[in-house]
Amino acid sequence: MRIAIGSDHGGFELKEELKKFLKTEGYEVTDFGTNSSESVDYPYLTFNAAKSVANKENQFGIFICGSGVGASIVANKVHGIRAALCYNEEIARLSREHNNANFLCLGGRFLDKQEAFKIVNVWLKTSFSGGRHEKRVAQIEEIEKKN
Repeated sequence: MRIAIGSDHGGFELKEELKKFLKTEGYEVTDFGTNSSESVDYPYLTFNAAKSVANKENQFGIFICGSGVGASIVANKVHGIRAALCYNEEIARLSREHNNANFLCLGGRFLDKQEAFKIVNVWLKTSFSGGRHEKRVAQIEEIEKKN
């Protein structure tokens, strides 16, 4: 499975740790930057990572900015992306089970690496439960097509 990953300066250190973690778990990782902790704007970095998921070049995406909020806003502008800002394992699980999220946003300034590893692990290993949630995801997709 291929995972797009990226960060701004606020998430750079955590991104580097997550890349190592993902590779040891057997995932292929495509890094969309940034490549240092020097200040950088996140919108186009997030957009490029999200676009790669929407275009099916990567199955899932993960982006880490300072709070995760900015990245989630940008990623959700990309047609076909259902980005979820997750801050614990339960929210990560629910975002996959109920919303079929395909892009995970994390706050690099609010999570230590062990908690981030747990969130990412749960998020990647949880499947969409379908059922009553299929209708809701279809409604999201319908709204997206109208805009």
